[in-house]
Amino acid sequence: MKKAQLVLVPSPGIGHLVSTIEFAKRLLDQDESFLITVLVIKAPFALDVDTFNQSLTTIDTRISYITLPQVTPPDDQDPFRSPENYFSIFLERHKPHVKDAILNHVMSKKSSVPVVGLVVDLFCSSMIDVAKELGIPSYVYISSSAGFLGLMRHLPTRKDQVGIEFKETDPDLIVPCFFNPVPARVMPSVLLNKDGGYICFENHARRFKDTKCFIVNTFTELESHAVSSFLGGDTPPVYTVGPLLNVNGQSLMESNLDDQHGKIMKWLDDQPEKSVVFLCFGSIGRFSEAQVKEIALGLEQSGHRFLCSIRKPPPEGQFAMPSDYMNFEEVLPDGFLERTKHIGMVCGWAPQIQVLAHRAVGGFVSHCGWNSILESLWYGVPVVTWPMYAEQQLNAFQTVNDLGLAIEMTLDYRMDSNELVVADRIAKSVKSLMEERSTVRNKVKAVSEASRKAVVEGGSSFAAFGDLIEIMLS
Repeated sequence: MKKAQLVLVPSPGIGHLVSTIEFAKRLLDQDESFLITVLVIKAPFALDVDTFNQSLTTIDTRISYITLPQVTPPDDQDPFRSPENYFSIFLERHKPHVKDAILNHVMSKKSSVPVVGLVVDLFCSSMIDVAKELGIPSYVYISSSAGFLGLMRHLPTRKDQVGIEFKETDPDLIVPCFFNPVPARVMPSVLLNKDGGYICFENHARRFKDTKCFIVNTFTELESHAVSSFLGGDTPPVYTVGPLLNVNGQSLMESNLDDQHGKIMKWLDDQPEKSVVFLCFGSIGRFSEAQVKEIALGLEQSGHRFLCSIRKPPPEGQFAMPSDYMNFEEVLPDGFLERTKHIGMVCGWAPQIQVLAHRAVGGFVSHCGWNSILESLWYGVPVVTWPMYAEQQLNAFQTVNDLGLAIEMTLDYRMDSNELVVADRIAKSVKSLMEERSTVRNKVKAVSEASRKAVVEGGSSFAAFGDLIEIMLS
């Protein structure tokens, strides 16, 4: 069998890393002729990403990993003013190290095996330059939705027409990849950012034209409108290869929190089928104490069983991940834990994918990260939308308005804002979510079946992988 080398450069965000590794694993499952090397970039802050990086070699021994030397973060940029711009500049500084790793490690060690491509994350679009210098094709891997990719590809056209970032008061935007007009208030925060964020993403989008194709973690049956909008034209083709999910492996922090994992799963084992609403808000999601109290009161008011994952915000002015509370009573309403001890559990970190897979879980109040949406669909668990950061407002809008696969609680909430989602609103959304025979629940069940068919032989994503492999090896 003719061998070929492929180099992957993910950005050091949990959702991006996990999704990229799953892409590599699925590619090897479908074609063993690839030798895959992942170039690992250390995060510029003390994030839990480094915990994941340390465990990479145990995830799949078929994949090789090279940790790149650390670079100096951009001291002249304030990460609070535009995290995406800061992050993009930080990643661009790794270009010499990426080139060196490919030349002196990947190519030199297996000189007889050609490098057929460099697969780069959205935030690593500057690495397309490295691929050009080395004379190898580049591919952009999108861990978000096809809808998000369509919006990104629309940015250069809009910039040429309008010239400035979005404002929340702008009229609804007509974007070919969305079925409905998109309100400006659900645009990703970066596209509303005047401090370099919007320009940063518009520059990423302009670089896209130099890539050979896009690889997207979605499936045609889920985003048929968005996928069909890419057909024709002179832009690089799009291959939908998802859902790419770590459904069988160990979760990111499981090895460090076995006791907590065990307690959560034991509690779920004792609950009736589809009786529990699960609340979880991603690796970065956090709330003020006032909002935590409203969540607690809303859950109590709903009357439904619940598993609620709440994380503690980092100290003010510190760019870091949230942590677990030592004592939940300090942020929850007086007597809440005692009153709800027979129907609810409050926890810190939770093994999200294992919880969603559990028979007891019947609904998910989610931050609407794309991986979380795909996981909930895979397991047939309907979602209530509570977006927090990144492109999650857009994901929430799409799943509610375009796809009809989620229930709206809020579409435009932004983490660290002054907005307070009150208990009555939370209780109403949870009650609607947990209805046994709702239209949304039935649609989610149908899409769940479609997602599982897409990735096996004869499925749309399986076929897309085959087409992608063919162009990579040609």
